Amino acid sequence: MRTRANLLDAAFAVFAAKGFGRASIEEVCEAAGYSRGAFYSNFGSLDELFFALYRERAGLIAEQVSAALALDGPDLDVTAAVDRVTEVLLLDRDWLVVKTDFLVHAARDPAVARTLLEHRARLRRAIADRLARARGRTALPAVLRDAEGAAHAVVAAYDGVTTQLLLDRDVEHARAWLGQLLTALLTDGGEAR
Repeated sequence: MRTRANLLDAAFAVFAAKGFGRASIEEVCEAAGYSRGAFYSNFGSLDELFFALYRERAGLIAEQVSAALALDGPDLDVTAAVDRVTEVLLLDRDWLVVKTDFLVHAARDPAVARTLLEHRARLRRAIADRLARARGRTALPAVLRDAEGAAHAVVAAYDGVTTQLLLDRDVEHARAWLGQLLTALLTDGGEAR
C-alpha cells in the first residue's frame, strides 16, 4: 500500500511538471525511487495510474464539499456554507494542471470521458443533495427548485474560476471570486436571506 501511495505522489509531481502526455513510467519510477516491477505490481499502465490519481483527488474534493455543506444541520446558511466550501476547496495549481491534462485526455477517449463524468456526477450529487435537503427550510432563489441544475452551475463556476487560476496564479482572488459567484448564484444575486 505504501509503494502505491509513493507512486501516486511521484506521479503527481511528474505529471504536474511535465504533463501526462510527456511523462513516462520510468520517470515516475525514478521520482518514487522504485523499479518498473514495483510500478507494474501496482498499476497496469500509466493510464491506470493517472485514473487512480484523479480518483484520489476528485474524491477528496467531493468529501471536502460534502463535509462543508453538512455543518448547518437541516437549515442551510448559504453565506456561511459558501465561505466554508471556498475555504476547503482544493485550489492547488499543480492539481489544476494535472486535472486539465485529464480533461484533455478524456475529451479524446470516450472510456476516459465516462470515468471523468462519473466523478463529476458524484460531486454534483453531493451538492444537489444538500441543496434539496435545504429546500423548504431555507430561503433559496427560485432557480434552486431544480437542485441538479444548481449543482451543475456550482461546478461550472468552480471550473471557470480554476481555469482563470491556471493563467493568473492568484489563489487569494480565485477564492474570493468563487465565493462571490457562488453567493450570487445561491442567494438571488448575492444577498443571503
